[in-house]
Amino acid sequence: MAMGKPVFLFASALCLLSLFGLAHCEPRLFVEGKVYCDTCRTQFVTKASVYLKGARVKLECRESEKGSVTLSAEADTDATGSYSIPVDGDHEDEICGVQLVRSSDAECSEISSEPFQQNKARVSLTTNNGIASPVRQANPLGFLKNTPLPECKGVLRELGMTKDDLV
Repeated sequence: MAMGKPVFLFASALCLLSLFGLAHCEPRLFVEGKVYCDTCRTQFVTKASVYLKGARVKLECRESEKGSVTLSAEADTDATGSYSIPVDGDHEDEICGVQLVRSSDAECSEISSEPFQQNKARVSLTTNNGIASPVRQANPLGFLKNTPLPECKGVLRELGMTKDDLV
C-alpha cells in the first residue's frame, strides 16, 4: 500500500503539469483559401473560372494604429488552387489579410487596379471571436485573364448580365 501512494501522487502531479502546458499554449490557426483565374474578367468566380496551381499569396498582419507589419507569410497553391498558411499566436488587435503575389499562368496574371476592388481577403486571426475551428477561410482571390474566353458571353447571359454591366 505504501508504494501506491507515491505513484498516485506522481501521476497526479504529471497530469496537473500537463494541464498548465495546455493553458499557456499559443493558439495555432490556419488561413485557407483559393486562387482562381478570372477567365471572364468579372472579378468574381464564375463557372468558367479556373483554379490556379502554383500561384503565390501573402498573408500580412499590421498593427491597427501604427500600421507596422507584425506577421508576414507566403504560400503557393496546390493542384486545386488551394492554400493553407499556419499562423501561431493570437492577432486579435491586428488587421490581417491575404493578397495575391504571383500567378503561375502568364496569360492570367493581371491584378485588378480598380479603386473599388479590395485586392485583399481580410481574415480574423484570433480564438476570441466565437469560431471554434482553427481554420479561417479567406475569400477567393482572382487574377484577370488577359483576354476573356469566347464562352464568357454565354456565362454572363446565364447570370442575367452583359459585358456592359462589368466595370
